[in-house]
Amino acid sequence: MRRIGLVDIGSNTIRLVIFEYSESTGLQELQNIKTPARLYQYLNRDKVMAQEGIEVLCSTLQSFQQVAAKFHVEALYPVATAAVRQSKNIEEIISYVKEQTNITMQIVTEKEEAFYGYYAVVHTLNFSDGVTVDIGGGSTEVTYFEDKELKFSHSFPFGVVTLQKLFFENKKHNDDKAVSQARAFIKEQLQSLKWLAKRKVPIIAIGGSARNIARIHQSLVEYPIAGVHGYSMKEEDISVVYKKLMSSTMDDLEDLDGLSRDRRDIIIPSTLLFKELYEEVEATEFVFSRKGLREGVIMSILEKEYKHPFDKHEVFKESLRNLAYSYNIGRQEALQRQRLAEMLYYELEKNDLIDGNKLDKKLLLQSAYLFYLGSYIDSDAASQHTYYIISNSSLNGVSHRNRVKLALLSSYKNKTLLKFFADETGWFTEAEKAKIQLLGSILKFAYALNSSNTSVVNSLYLEKHKDRYNLVIMYKGDPIAEEYQAERQKKHLEKIVKAKIHITFTEN
Repeated sequence: MRRIGLVDIGSNTIRLVIFEYSESTGLQELQNIKTPARLYQYLNRDKVMAQEGIEVLCSTLQSFQQVAAKFHVEALYPVATAAVRQSKNIEEIISYVKEQTNITMQIVTEKEEAFYGYYAVVHTLNFSDGVTVDIGGGSTEVTYFEDKELKFSHSFPFGVVTLQKLFFENKKHNDDKAVSQARAFIKEQLQSLKWLAKRKVPIIAIGGSARNIARIHQSLVEYPIAGVHGYSMKEEDISVVYKKLMSSTMDDLEDLDGLSRDRRDIIIPSTLLFKELYEEVEATEFVFSRKGLREGVIMSILEKEYKHPFDKHEVFKESLRNLAYSYNIGRQEALQRQRLAEMLYYELEKNDLIDGNKLDKKLLLQSAYLFYLGSYIDSDAASQHTYYIISNSSLNGVSHRNRVKLALLSSYKNKTLLKFFADETGWFTEAEKAKIQLLGSILKFAYALNSSNTSVVNSLYLEKHKDRYNLVIMYKGDPIAEEYQAERQKKHLEKIVKAKIHITFTEN
């Protein structure tokens, strides 16, 4: 198990993130703290960083060193972006930081910064094609990827702090003239990238400004579940946020849910960038990624130390594995539930009792792996805990809607509770809820067939017999718990087949 700390020395904020990695649990974030250092404000017109700014950097790094030591971090990787990278006295900064803290900063180039953001996105979201954008304090990185392969990248030498100083300094945050000038400047810059226009793909936005916009929108629409990673907005949604920001006073912004206090003066410039980018790309949606530069750097480091630690083509599979591990789900028990659910699904499909398809089957198997993970907290309320844990967990590689569907299936107990949970979001039609109930019934019975967690059942088959069905279950060992639970839970299958089911356990 590796415990690594990464210090992201940005133009606007400096952040320490402590990660833990093992081949069994994957990459986990243990700690995340930041300070709004605003290093970019210490650069003069000649791009020389003042000593005051260097001292702020050193004191922040020293504080983070103490935190890292308490977490027993094995290695600390400080990476610096635009504010330090653009400084004319960069060698002096590096030397002074080394002298004061014994830390050697890695200066991330524009190309590397764009790459790391792309790398994190394709390994944590399930989009094959897209445009990524990461607007920091002093630079903005844009990439285009296709089939999860990077095609183009570019780093603009301006960010939210730069835009604020260029167009809004000594003016109101929503000054009409400043907004008009900033928009024209951004539009011109974006149009200079000949490979960007009319891509007609999702825009995946990284960084604090995008996170704030996503959270503001969630607050405005009273979004029913937690988490912003993978949160999707349309062009009109961005416009709703923009209009709210433009019509608010600075005092109003202080109380606006979702907006960090230290971003009040820079949130409109970033929103302008996103609006103009959406129009230039003719984007299909605007998606926020919580994973960016920091995760990209850490993943790249681990790629050199381990054999294929991450698979960009199996993002959700890795996420399921990590969630299952966090709630102490045994791998063998989970695999047995999947096998049983798959066998039941096949028998029902074979007997023309359900209309099977690959998407339903895939969702069934994913849910079987996580079924009743809430038992880790309280077995008597396993269904309730399972639903709220999964629906509010930040899972990689799945949309929020499908995350809730996974939660509904993994927590299935009965029709009444399914309706109660589904009504929380109101996202599903009656037909969709009926399909979830059907698949949930299969899961509930599969769960019963491994009640002892000893994998005694090894096969089964269903056959029609006059006005009923016979379900023959083959086992090896002692199925006493499974026999009892199967009889109790067979009502779930009987609702599907619309007939009585006689169960026979046969040893083989």
